[in-house]
Amino acid sequence: MTFIQDGPTLGNQYRDDRVLRSYLARVLEPAVAARVAPELDAVGEVSGGELYLLQLADRQNEPRHLPFDPWGRRIDRIEHTALWQRAARIAVEHGLVATAYERASGAASRIHQFALVYLFDPSSDVYTCPLAMTDGAARTLLAHKATALAERALPRLLSRDPALAWTSGQWMTERTGGSDVGLSETRAEPTGGSAYGVPDAHRLFGNKWFTSAAAADMALTLGRPPGAPAGGKGLALFYLETRDALGAPNGVVIHRLKDKLGTRKLPTAELDLEGALAAPVAGLANGVRAITPLLNTTRTWNAVCSVAAMRRALALARDYARRRSQFGAPVLEQPLHADTLAGMQAEYEGAFHLAFRVVELLGLEEAAGLDDRRAALLRIVTPIAKLLTAKQAVAIASEALECFAGAGYCEDTGIPRLLRDAQVLSIWEGTTNVLALDLLRALRKTGLGPFKAELEELTATLRDDALGRAGKLALASAERVERWLAEQLEPAAVEAGARRAAFGLGRALELALLARHAQWALDVEKDPRPARAAARFALGGLGELFAPMLEPSAALAADR
Repeated sequence: MTFIQDGPTLGNQYRDDRVLRSYLARVLEPAVAARVAPELDAVGEVSGGELYLLQLADRQNEPRHLPFDPWGRRIDRIEHTALWQRAARIAVEHGLVATAYERASGAASRIHQFALVYLFDPSSDVYTCPLAMTDGAARTLLAHKATALAERALPRLLSRDPALAWTSGQWMTERTGGSDVGLSETRAEPTGGSAYGVPDAHRLFGNKWFTSAAAADMALTLGRPPGAPAGGKGLALFYLETRDALGAPNGVVIHRLKDKLGTRKLPTAELDLEGALAAPVAGLANGVRAITPLLNTTRTWNAVCSVAAMRRALALARDYARRRSQFGAPVLEQPLHADTLAGMQAEYEGAFHLAFRVVELLGLEEAAGLDDRRAALLRIVTPIAKLLTAKQAVAIASEALECFAGAGYCEDTGIPRLLRDAQVLSIWEGTTNVLALDLLRALRKTGLGPFKAELEELTATLRDDALGRAGKLALASAERVERWLAEQLEPAAVEAGARRAAFGLGRALELALLARHAQWALDVEKDPRPARAAARFALGGLGELFAPMLEPSAALAADR
């Protein structure tokens, strides 16, 4: 009989995820953990089962733009694929946005929410993009105390009823600039009336060159009122609903959907605003500053989804390595392949703990407030987590594709999507360079003191010898970056090295977080796997300190 290779399969993605379950056991109160576990189990089941199978079946389908109805009336509707329609319902019913605002888990509500997001994302073909912007819009309306707009929009943005729920867009990018938002050319012309229960209504006129979630029910966007100065200070943040009370487009004309490398299920459009009725969210100036709550939220989503993508790539590669035999043994038992998977696992675990540390801080900020040190820490680590986890996701996706050899290069296996979709993660919500410069701005205000205090706190309780050395290596790496920053006399030299500083600090924090969790796992769960991951992670760019004590890779590669 001719041999036919079995492809990889997935099981319940919550039950199979040792890293997530161990983390939640450490950070959640027992009563909270017991209450949220059934919901996480349900989302893990649908993610590894129904939604994943639909993702494979729906692979070649893409959204369609319908500019006109049969009689020539302009409608600009977008038809989503079967996968996205199903994903939308699952996301609403399981409260992937609402959970954070219902606060049933108190300060841990963000942890609960992002655990759901992490499980759901890899099988959704980035339906998490409109969800992230919906979360960002809700947080922005609340942060600016836009009461009338919040009362109008939040019941829908946070609804668990698919018939009522809205998603939001985030329409910032124009032809003039992606990163330099202050170059926006969109005009905001006052109407003299009100809109959406808010005075100072405006009509917006301009082109939005790259608008993800173009089918959203509402959007936050930027426009320049008459007489406003150039730059970001002269822009205002506006709220608009994409359709009027009769369902007709609200001055939104979609020209085309973008033909992209990846995220093919996500309808990203080039559109014009031709008199779209809009209301100011936070006055008529400083619009770029006003979007900060939105960006901090969506950057956190980006980091968590980067980690989720890494986890999915590893799950598929590991399952395939168990099924595929070469040279008389399963590939998983081949020493070099086992070593490759072990390295991937260590990178993923470090990224996981970094992303969820940002989630923890965000939840504390919203529920109880942060002291000055931790508020400064959140400001520092948010850009670091976004830029570093995105780069790690691309590297892991590329390595995972290679684990399947030629089959990984064939579209009908579903494996190439991992790499194509990962590539956008370093672009969305600020490119690597933009975020590295944002980090420099944060450090000019606070210095590295809050960051170093975090490392010292994380490493103070490391009793295991190997983990103690990991903690010292993390601290030494941060101190090396601090010395380098202090030695630079020219601002241009600091700017040129911003990426290296960000990566160095990010990897130091990932190692410290991983070591802290590994100590807990040794003490409480009697599980040496996180410690193995910490040892392996230390080899991946921070030094050769651990080479003499590195254990064989097989156990870490198999994650058992």
